[in-house]
Amino acid sequence: MVLWEGYVSDESMGTFAPIVVYWVYAGFYQFLPPLDNYRLHTRKEEEEKNSVPLTIVVKGVLLQQLVQATVAQGLFVLTSKANLSGVTVQPSIPIQILQFLVAMLVMDTWQYFVHRYMHQNKFLYRHVHSQHHRLVVPYAIGALYNHPLEGLLLDTFGGAISFLVSGMTARTAVYFFCFAVIKTVDDHCGLWLPGNIFHIFFKNNTAYHDIHHQLQGTKYNYSQPFFSIWDKLLGTHMPYNLVKRPEGGFEARLVKDK
Repeated sequence: MVLWEGYVSDESMGTFAPIVVYWVYAGFYQFLPPLDNYRLHTRKEEEEKNSVPLTIVVKGVLLQQLVQATVAQGLFVLTSKANLSGVTVQPSIPIQILQFLVAMLVMDTWQYFVHRYMHQNKFLYRHVHSQHHRLVVPYAIGALYNHPLEGLLLDTFGGAISFLVSGMTARTAVYFFCFAVIKTVDDHCGLWLPGNIFHIFFKNNTAYHDIHHQLQGTKYNYSQPFFSIWDKLLGTHMPYNLVKRPEGGFEARLVKDK
């Protein structure tokens, strides 16, 4: 039994809940006070280094979400596990947890190799992936600001493959995709807030991804959105120190040049 049962189908929730969650969670960060003592970059850096205005970022994110919603609806229809009565039997909680973990590992694997290839292929980087790196100083609303092709290959296909390989139902997918969205937004929020559970439980977090957006770190820390396993296994892991700036806030500083 879930809150939306009898009102909205699991398939519709799996399609639209992640979009709503994205804007609610990113909006929360957007409307926080400046919090200069917790920023990984100063507001001046954000203004000077980012080469795309917020309005364009919002339009880009909405376009990606339109594509994602279309693919998600088709995927749920094609993989429906409903019986002749239209009821989908949900697996046990332990099975759902296992499916969740499998989906996390599959998504990480897909995104690592696609993301890394988009950096190594000069054509793809110049014409596709560089759009995301126009936000040198990441912020929450820009988490899914990508070229449409990248949004399709990296995020949409990555989510679809994770769903298919894990074998989860549409109901489990609601929780998984909402969690993945929250994690992705948090990784781009640009703030190192005390008590943030993602910073406590994940080494791949806001500061880790910030290294990748820095000029010296673009060839490292490709892993997203959950773990740093592939970076460590394949030599693209860049360690860092979190240093307090004299004027307030923090800086994710590379430990050494590779």
